[in-house]
Amino acid sequence: MMTTFRAGLAVRPIRNLFRQDVPTIRGAIIHRSYATKSRGFVSSTIKPIVLGVTLGAGIGVAYTYYSKQQKGIPGFVIEQNDKPFIIDKFPENIKITREIKNPQDSTGLELVLFQFQTCPFCCKVRSYLDYKGLSYSVVEVDAVLRQSIKWSPYKKVPLLLAKTKDGRYVQLTDSSMIVSALETYLKNPEKDIAEIAALYPNVAFYDEQGNKKTDVFNKYFLMFREGKKALQDKEAIKSENEWRAWADDHLVHLISPNVYRSKAEALETFEWFSDTGEWDVHFPSWERNLMVYTGAAAMYLISKRLKKRHKLTDDVRSHMYDACNKWTNELKARKSTFMGGKTPNLADLAVFGVLSSMEGCAAFKDCLDNTKIGEWFYEMKVLVQQNRGNVVPA
Repeated sequence: MMTTFRAGLAVRPIRNLFRQDVPTIRGAIIHRSYATKSRGFVSSTIKPIVLGVTLGAGIGVAYTYYSKQQKGIPGFVIEQNDKPFIIDKFPENIKITREIKNPQDSTGLELVLFQFQTCPFCCKVRSYLDYKGLSYSVVEVDAVLRQSIKWSPYKKVPLLLAKTKDGRYVQLTDSSMIVSALETYLKNPEKDIAEIAALYPNVAFYDEQGNKKTDVFNKYFLMFREGKKALQDKEAIKSENEWRAWADDHLVHLISPNVYRSKAEALETFEWFSDTGEWDVHFPSWERNLMVYTGAAAMYLISKRLKKRHKLTDDVRSHMYDACNKWTNELKARKSTFMGGKTPNLADLAVFGVLSSMEGCAAFKDCLDNTKIGEWFYEMKVLVQQNRGNVVPA
């Protein structure tokens, strides 16, 4: 009871942020006349100021030097981890939220997806799993506390655990890597999923600003045997990879600035997240409120920083419209229903997954009204849903 009470107190001020306007605080400038003060006062005032400025300058120089030491040569690879993270047994005290069971799934894969229901990257993975008709279990992660992924060194979602042939679990991370690894496995089912995961190593490197980053460099590539690889259309593969990268590097960065454009839209979005993810079912009310109000407040502020980082104008909707138009114009130029032709390819699934993350938001409704994305999107939705297995509550 005390925990619930304290959590309620923590949520209340954030909730109030969305219930009333933030008051404007007018700063008062206080003028002090030193001419009427004694010399002793002036001396005692200036000395600590000079000392503070000197000390601050010294700390600033030291911090700048340290920061430069921490930076490296852009593009320089620090290390490469070829060994995937494997655990002997499934983590304890993890609540399975629901299961997707497809009787037609003959792959033998046992998959558990740790996710946020409306995370663009998680939606992308689910779109792939459903379209391929795979069975899998879902763990809905608390967007604030993230308790269900504390066992993992990788603290982000989506995170996929796949059972290996020897009964252990291998961890797959990064949405595009997950899709590529699973697609590679489906084309090479004689391999163990742990062997496939080892083909997608995590690489630590310095980016263009000299900051340390971690990524999976080959995450858009499928690992075929030579006989199969020779049969592939290289131009088609190149195009598919480029559009998958476009979904990750551009389209997904338009989501947050659009769905959290205002305080009202941010709260509306998180209420939709709660409904879609059934937070009131899977989490106690205090935790659900914490996720909604804290998440909405945080993402409203973060979206402003993301808008600046990705150099978006104040009219963020126009950037989303441009992206939708770029996609549909390419389909029109190819005279095809999907980027994969008559059937969707991995690029179609990536873009559909990202856009589906905002389907219940005002931003998506505006996209339907102002672009031609709707026809392609709903054709994709039909195919994804008709291939998906039966949803079974855990």
